Amino acid sequence: MSILSIATSGLSAASLRVNVAASNIANVSTTGPLPASGGSSASAGASGPGIGPTFPAAYVPLRVDQVSQSSGSTPGGTIATVSTVSPSFTAQSDPGAPFANQDGLVAAPNVDLAGEFVELATAKYSFIANAKVIQAYAETEDTLLDIKA
Repeated sequence: MSILSIATSGLSAASLRVNVAASNIANVSTTGPLPASGGSSASAGASGPGIGPTFPAAYVPLRVDQVSQSSGSTPGGTIATVSTVSPSFTAQSDPGAPFANQDGLVAAPNVDLAGEFVELATAKYSFIANAKVIQAYAETEDTLLDIKA
């Protein structure tokens, strides 16, 4: 694997980390009904079971899993994949929410804000490091071309 493709895979992984962390941070307050409550509210004047407004589920937070890439005898680079956080929600008290259960609980995304900001910082420095590798590779290649000419 070439130096350029290894650094490019690192740039892609860092970019994916930023996108996932930004999505988690933006949706940290997107709550929904607890799964045990069936996704609908029996209050609001429903005339029977199962009849009434339905509400969207809470945001499901994501995470990036990054592993070393190996292709045959020449390993190098990285592969990043997105998966869901498990458990995806925590019970939070919000008795004023229309989809709160009888105890006043709703499902809140299981997002650790401090951890997400660490992910952003890690992605930033990873991106910078891989960009420097590409820059050094380009400068070295230019120098080699100057020597040959």
